[in-house]
Amino acid sequence: MKNRFQRWIEVLVFILPALILLTIFVIIPAVRTLSLSFLDAEGNFVGLENFAEVLLSNDIVNLSRFPTKSPPWGALLHNVIWIMIHLPTVVILGMVLAVILRDAWGGPVIKAIIFLGMITPMVVGGGIVVFIFDEHSGIVNALLRFVGLEEWVRTWTVYPDTSLLALIIGSIILWTGFSVILYSSGLSTIPQEWYEAAEVDGANSLQKFLHITVPSLKPVTITVVAMTLLWELKVFDLVYAATGGGPGGSSNVLALIMYSLAFRALDPNKSAVIATLMTVLTLAIGLWLARSTNRIQE
Repeated sequence: MKNRFQRWIEVLVFILPALILLTIFVIIPAVRTLSLSFLDAEGNFVGLENFAEVLLSNDIVNLSRFPTKSPPWGALLHNVIWIMIHLPTVVILGMVLAVILRDAWGGPVIKAIIFLGMITPMVVGGGIVVFIFDEHSGIVNALLRFVGLEEWVRTWTVYPDTSLLALIIGSIILWTGFSVILYSSGLSTIPQEWYEAAEVDGANSLQKFLHITVPSLKPVTITVVAMTLLWELKVFDLVYAATGGGPGGSSNVLALIMYSLAFRALDPNKSAVIATLMTVLTLAIGLWLARSTNRIQE
């Protein structure tokens, strides 16, 4: 009995500092934020009034413009569109590049160059996005001129119909290095004998990729998807630095709306509503990741 009690004391001594920090910097702020979302500016309980006012506003979802008119379509729809374009592109591009560069001459150097986008601060990344989509000096417009698409030549980040797309494309360039590195690590765990056996059976490169590489990389894919989803939900600095959510709110995202409500409109209660929504979505992704990981391990 004494030994068991001593073990519990030892465990408590080790985890107590982490629990204290977690409580101070995570649990208490989260509870405070949740409570603020149910209060008005005077501290009176208003129930779901803040949620209704914020989540039903055009700043969050603007169905009067979606999809027949150009953005703004609302921050939530912008995040959803970001996920629909960015997520599959990053996953597929990362896996394909990792496979191509695995045995390619100079592969490690090329992967290092691709990974530079990941280690670049996203505030700097916002400036890079503005530069590459600039009408006069941007590489994107230079390529459009080269292929004869002159009607698309413009400074993409200052037009409502292209600002969101420019940010999404820029984020793909900056984030793909993350998936390339993870998939490259995952490829090193696949036994070479599997590919040799497939070659003996007459499998071509595409068949080996679809039936060996893709299934074997499923745990890595789950991690890439989860981490990318979390980043897409909370993306802020890239948007803030590149467009500030403009022009006219056409590139607004949830995190930027939360910031604007808290520090520009000075309305922490409505800002807490957005924070609560983002927390719920984040927890859902975390739960999915945990369940998927456990299912693979079983």
